[in-house]
Amino acid sequence: MIIAIHSRDVTAEDALAEALGREISLNEGLTTAPGDTVVAHSNRLDHYNDEDETWSSTTWADHLAGPSLEHPLASGPDGDRRAILHVTAHMHPLDRELNHAEWSEIGYRIARVAGIAPPGDDQACQWIAVQAQPGRLDVIANLIRLDGTWSAQPRRLLQTLVAEARSLEADLLLHSSQQQDSPRRDRAPGLEHVASPRVPTATGPLAGILRQLAAEQSGPISTVRQLVEEVGRQAATLPGDQTEAAARDLFWTARRLYGLQEQLGEIASRLQPSEPSAALAPTRPVQAPAASRAAVR
Repeated sequence: MIIAIHSRDVTAEDALAEALGREISLNEGLTTAPGDTVVAHSNRLDHYNDEDETWSSTTWADHLAGPSLEHPLASGPDGDRRAILHVTAHMHPLDRELNHAEWSEIGYRIARVAGIAPPGDDQACQWIAVQAQPGRLDVIANLIRLDGTWSAQPRRLLQTLVAEARSLEADLLLHSSQQQDSPRRDRAPGLEHVASPRVPTATGPLAGILRQLAAEQSGPISTVRQLVEEVGRQAATLPGDQTEAAARDLFWTARRLYGLQEQLGEIASRLQPSEPSAALAPTRPVQAPAASRAAVR
């Protein structure tokens, strides 16, 4: 995953148009229903939007710019009044296709670590996460909070977002760089991002990925297995033949998941490069003592 931070702006039109890959329009509706373009948004959106109402892309842009109009004197710590923040997450070309819930999770976590959506804060920023182009998510926010103050962002925003991207990759089983990320300035002005992830070319990193998957207590398969076991235990306490059969099937499913963990661990062991043994280490020829050489002659 590559994280990009665009130059801030005073309006949201350009950011939303770039996220959509086309110009915004009054005739184009963007909804927040599962499977639609807006996959995540600020927690007080219902205060402004009727669930039966479909907003145009222009209306969304006006909504994001609203706090700037309500608080025209608000400015950042450096006096900058450009309040529209635009962050893009580009998926790796080899990543699988994500579903709506996974895109939504990425959007919420980017907003949270960027300081625009602190948990439980009713006066936080207005923001949306847009998934309109393949392998890409755009988070657009107004840094002016509803109470008129400027949001507190991490001092090293890019590094914070990159760290969260690595965590997301691990949680969602996405491709990740095996090397240290190196932030750099893109040739296009106003866009800062990190180097593109590389696919492992040696068996060692592949074995490491499999070991993470197969971890008995902390791996993602283990998490799923424990959830399946817990549902099975709860089903077993309910009356009825169907719930009893379901509990039995769930326990068998958990057992198969455990077998899958063991199999992945065995494959990881085969992929892990072995240390060169002493028997294969090159040796220098041993010369006979001088007296022995004389005897041979």
